[in-house]
Amino acid sequence: MADENDELQDRLAELAALAFDLARAGKEEQLRLAIERGLPVDLTDWSGNTLVMLAAYHGHAETVAMLAGHGADVNRLNDRYQSPLAGAVFKGEDAVVATLVAAGADPDLGTPTARAAAEMFGRADLFAPAEG
Repeated sequence: MADENDELQDRLAELAALAFDLARAGKEEQLRLAIERGLPVDLTDWSGNTLVMLAAYHGHAETVAMLAGHGADVNRLNDRYQSPLAGAVFKGEDAVVATLVAAGADPDLGTPTARAAAEMFGRADLFAPAEG
């Protein structure tokens, strides 16, 4: 029985690693199929990074939108209290920033906040109130 449990744990670890790789690579369709077949949309790695965090940090707006559309928590912080939105700001991924904001990401969560990161990089315009 222990061998079966070890084998199952190894296979689950391989599946999780594949899911994280799909998010990093922006393989939206493959990741969507996995989620529709039961992969937890808020799966986290050993550092607390979600699929959304990994896709956002690597600049994959469509993948972020798909994950959010499947109910992923766009505000979930990793173990270092970083948000996907702050990661996208840090990487200069404006399309991802817009996608996360449209999905309800809060620019005032985390350390540093996405708003503080935007100000640090001279991009306060990312979270400026709309004029009109």
